[in-house]
Amino acid sequence: MTTPTALERPVYGMSQAARLLGLRTDALRRWIDGYHRAGTTYAPVIREEHTGDDTVTWGEFVEAGYLREYRAKQVTLQYLRPVIAILREELGVRYPLATLQPYTSGRNLALKVQKQVGLDPSLGIVVLGRDGSLQLTDPAQAFLQKVEFADSGTRDARRLYPLGREVPVVLDPDHGFGEPTLTSGARTEAIAELVAAGEPRDRVATIYDIALDDVDAAVRYEHDRAA
Repeated sequence: MTTPTALERPVYGMSQAARLLGLRTDALRRWIDGYHRAGTTYAPVIREEHTGDDTVTWGEFVEAGYLREYRAKQVTLQYLRPVIAILREELGVRYPLATLQPYTSGRNLALKVQKQVGLDPSLGIVVLGRDGSLQLTDPAQAFLQKVEFADSGTRDARRLYPLGREVPVVLDPDHGFGEPTLTSGARTEAIAELVAAGEPRDRVATIYDIALDDVDAAVRYEHDRAA
């Protein structure tokens, strides 16, 4: 029996995943599991087919994080579905956008697939630069700056930095049940609650053996998430 990869691990419920991604639950469910409207069935963007399962795997969560970068575009994300399907087949991985390949060594493949399906340029992974080189689009680059990939194998995404890698707040399925933590492992919610309750910042830093800047990062993240 094949051992499931880290990307196939069930981590979140649908509403929990939506909260962490800053999305409406119904929007995330449409992306992951498809939907039915006005007599028409729309296939999932992320899953190969509709399952009705509200459990979100780590790979589905990461790919939804990629799609989130395109949320403001006035183009339906359904157009990305055939791109993901072809990359899945070509790369032999279940969650291609949650691996490093399409953004590095697989850029030629990504461009080929984009052309093959006639993908709207605003949803592209790569774009041909003026010098003829293949460059990541702005949304793809923004996503890549938030992801830490494994060092070997298919280079799967192992953790996300929701505010970018310069801020020590991470989402990691191996720590805190996938809830936001600092890179030290301390839960951002617990730190923010102590500060909100009137605990001095330096005292909180001592309790968790972290820097004051880390305390501030946790508080800022939780404040922004609540807002």
